Amino acid sequence: MADITVRYFSDCLKRRNTFGLYLPNDFQNNSPWEQQDRDGAPRRMKTLFLLHGYSSNAWNWVPEQLCREYGIAVVTPEGENGFWLDGLSTGHKYCTMLGEEMISYLRSTFGLAKSREDTCLLGFSMGGFGALHTGLAYPEVFGKVGAMSSALIVHEVAGMTPGSGNGIANYEYYRECFGEPSEVLESTANPEFLADRLLSEGRELPKIYMCCGTEDFLLENNRQFHRFLESRSIPHEYRESPGTHDMPFWNEYTEKIIRWMFG
Repeated sequence: MADITVRYFSDCLKRRNTFGLYLPNDFQNNSPWEQQDRDGAPRRMKTLFLLHGYSSNAWNWVPEQLCREYGIAVVTPEGENGFWLDGLSTGHKYCTMLGEEMISYLRSTFGLAKSREDTCLLGFSMGGFGALHTGLAYPEVFGKVGAMSSALIVHEVAGMTPGSGNGIANYEYYRECFGEPSEVLESTANPEFLADRLLSEGRELPKIYMCCGTEDFLLENNRQFHRFLESRSIPHEYRESPGTHDMPFWNEYTEKIIRWMFG
């Protein structure tokens, strides 16, 4: 497994940006695709983007054994605390950075993420929101989306007023990420708005797999989005099982979702 740190200039962030790239280009005798590669049969490496949560990063969350088993490249971008959205201020275009800039860079530099069938998103918490939002913002780029314990908080943000906030951050933070709260439900920061727009345009949506722990504080938010998808007859997988908002739950479902994506 090659472990590469990539630094390039990001026009979306107005600075040098860094992401991790993991390539299963060394060989072990425990997966069928590796033997095929040795034997000279052609294979096309698929690409998985891992999106981290609030106050976290994806560098330490790389399922290397599954990468080897399925022969997938893994990209770990840094979204800071930007909710993987295009914020209001200059240098905070995290959604465009992910859905356009990094895709173009990976295609031209490494020959990865060439088609939507070969390109998937997986995230937890803020990254789960980011995976759903980015997949719906760029359905021509990402073919499958995995969203774990997603921070689907747009309805909460919509009700915020100056001076308000929650235990995570203040009003100014949410306004920077999502835009004017009073307008967020009818904006491109809302995954529901994006899904409805795709349906009205007759465009294909990415395949979606959602999960959440039954003891997670975001459970009702995820159930609400699940009900929204059902109300629009949007095909998707939705799972609940015992667990809270932590890595043991996400590690369990990382394996399940990667098998769903690539198996």
